[in-house]
Amino acid sequence: MSILVIAEHDHETINPVTAAVISAATAIGGPITLLVAGHEAGAAAQQAAGYQGVEKILHAEHASFEHFIAEPMADLLVSLAKEGAYTHILAPATTFGKNVLPRAAALLDTQQISDITGVESADTFIRPIYGGQAIATVQSSDSLKLITVRGTAFDKAETGGSAPVETMDAGVEAGTTQFQSLEKSDSERPDLTTASIVISGGRGIGSGEDFALIEKLADKLGAAIGASRAAVDAGYVPNDYQVGQTGKVVAPELYIAIGISGAIQHLAGMKESKTIVAINKDPDAPIFQIADYGLVADLFEAVPELTEKL
Repeated sequence: MSILVIAEHDHETINPVTAAVISAATAIGGPITLLVAGHEAGAAAQQAAGYQGVEKILHAEHASFEHFIAEPMADLLVSLAKEGAYTHILAPATTFGKNVLPRAAALLDTQQISDITGVESADTFIRPIYGGQAIATVQSSDSLKLITVRGTAFDKAETGGSAPVETMDAGVEAGTTQFQSLEKSDSERPDLTTASIVISGGRGIGSGEDFALIEKLADKLGAAIGASRAAVDAGYVPNDYQVGQTGKVVAPELYIAIGISGAIQHLAGMKESKTIVAINKDPDAPIFQIADYGLVADLFEAVPELTEKL
C-alpha cells in the first residue's frame, strides 16, 4: 500500500490545507509520497520536504503546470497511477482538488470518494452528504482509490521532517485548454479558509456600505471576513467571501455570525468551527441552535458597541 498526496501550492509556498491531507494519508497508513507539480516550483518542493510523515517529495517540473490546468495535471496523475505504484491518490477538497481529481478518476475508470472527513480503514471513509445533514460511511473495493479530503476535518501534519526531493521532467502536453488570465483579489486580512477568527455577515447587514461594520470589527480582531450566500447574491460582497455548501468551508477557532439566519447551506460550511457566536435580532433564527454564544440584538447597535469595547 502506497499513497500519493497532491500538494496545493503557488510555486513558492505550500497551501496549509496540504498538511491536513497528509494527516488523512497518515491515518490510512502506508508510505506517503508528496507530489509538487509546478513550473519553477523548487521553493515549494523544498518546503514540502519539511512535513513529518512524508517519505519522498516528487517534484514534477514542467511549463504546462504553471497555471494548474486540469488536463495536464490529470494526465500526470494517470501516468503515475498506471505504473501501479500507488493504491491511494489524495487531494484537498478545494477548487484545485475538485478541478483535477474527478478528471483523473474518469481517465482511470475509478470511482472518486469526495470530501472525506474521517478515515476508518484503508478502504472505508466518512463523508457528509445532503449538505452535511447526514454522514455516510463508504467502502471502496477499487484497487486505486482517488479521494478528496476536507481540510478542516483533520489536524495539520507537523513540520520538522527531511524527506528527499526527486525532480522529474513530466513532459505532459498542454492539451486543448489554454490559460487566458487570472483575476485575483488581494487582501491584507488573513485567508478565509485558514484564519483562526472569521467574522461573517448576512443579508441582515442590509447593504454593501454597512458591511463596514464587519470590517471594523474584523480589523480589531485580526479576523478574516466571510458572508452568507444571501449577502453575496445581494451584491454586498464578492463571491470569494461566501461561506457555505456552495462556498468555502471554514473551521476557525472563533466564528462570529452577524445578521445570518443560519440556512442549512451556510451551516454546512462553518458548523465545525470551535466556538460559534451569533448576533441576530430574531430569537428564532436557526443559527442559535448551533451557536455556543448567542446575542439577540440589533446588529447596528451591538456590533459598534462590541467594536468600541474591544
